Amino acid sequence: MNAPACPKCDSVEATKSGVIDERQRFKCKNCGYHYTVAKMGREVDSYYVIKALQLYIEGVSYREIERLLGVSHVSVMNWVKKYGVKAPRQNDYHPTYKILNQKELAEFFQKPENVKGAGMMVTELGDKFMVIRWERFR
Repeated sequence: MNAPACPKCDSVEATKSGVIDERQRFKCKNCGYHYTVAKMGREVDSYYVIKALQLYIEGVSYREIERLLGVSHVSVMNWVKKYGVKAPRQNDYHPTYKILNQKELAEFFQKPENVKGAGMMVTELGDKFMVIRWERFR
């Protein structure tokens, strides 16, 4: 087994030195420092991070993003903080969205009433498409 680099001297020469809280500890042969391997959390594919941030910028709420992407709303909040994303103020408009497959998307754009009176964006969402519209509050 290759030991992770020592955090003190960056040496990779280490021996196993027990287990604490289900994590392997090591002792550096070079400097004698004891260290524990950092626990690796479940990493989320960058595709979902980018989509979540795009949706947030478009005015979709954290909980709606959670339902759409299947990613925790807390993760989305953390990404917004981490990347310093600011959602534009939208006092007069609110977003609505639809998830459509390719055939439904084509049919959606065939109807003139669907393309009038609102701003619109179409984005890929896995094998489907999301149509986001901004409609004026009445």
